[in-house]
Amino acid sequence: MTAERLEEAGSYAVPVGPAEAGEVPLRIEEGEVRAQAWRVGAELSTLELLAPLRAQLEAEGFAPLLDCETEACGGFDFRRAVELLPAPDFWFDLGDFRAVTAERLLPGGEREVIFLLASGTGRAAYAHVVRIGPAAGPLSATGAPAAVAERPAAAPPGDFAGELEGTGRVILTDLSFETGSAQLGPGPYASLQALARYLSDRPERRVALVGHTDTEGGLEANITLSRRRAGSVLERLAGRYGIPRAQMAAEGMGYLAPVASNLTEAGREENRRVEVVLTSGG
Repeated sequence: MTAERLEEAGSYAVPVGPAEAGEVPLRIEEGEVRAQAWRVGAELSTLELLAPLRAQLEAEGFAPLLDCETEACGGFDFRRAVELLPAPDFWFDLGDFRAVTAERLLPGGEREVIFLLASGTGRAAYAHVVRIGPAAGPLSATGAPAAVAERPAAAPPGDFAGELEGTGRVILTDLSFETGSAQLGPGPYASLQALARYLSDRPERRVALVGHTDTEGGLEANITLSRRRAGSVLERLAGRYGIPRAQMAAEGMGYLAPVASNLTEAGREENRRVEVVLTSGG
């Protein structure tokens, strides 16, 4: 989870249909309003991300009010109408998103409404979940966000060992760090599992974990942050997977080696990364 916002007594305008003539039909719901943003593996499409959440809601007795995709939702008109947690906690792509609104009646006649939105950047997929209803604690009580959190992170594309030895480097695309922090999120991360397996099977290999940033802030600060993030990855590999520290080094390049333009949010997101570089074959 990248962000959470709670209003114990609030209101939220829930979309209950796609945009028509530039207007999205909204219904004001009142009660406890809890919004959460989640970042998951890059290999998930919006359909793959949203489908298990939708199925979970249906299994728990929710009835759909809205189920649409991108242009069918209304594109920009839809985005303009809905209130979302801001980037970088949730990244919204106007060209690729899906939305679901569902409701159910609770014992006692109270209504619970959930609005789900899935989108992505190409390097990561994001889920935005809003629950409106009587106080019910964390959203995971409904089961919907749990399906996002427990879904396995996307595996790195192709054969990890082949790509690393063929190109000399692999971007660890599914890593997630706490906002503005060098602390690696809890995972699990398929890319780290693959890297740990590679290093465990080949103890003669040596790698460097290299952090990269966007151009926000000064160079020295970015080099420090990128090195600390690489170090956090190294510690995870050593602590959780038992990889000898002698096989790894942690370095930081700051913003000196971009892979995309820093003039757009999508480009900056792509530039914020950790790569593994093969440095020695033994």
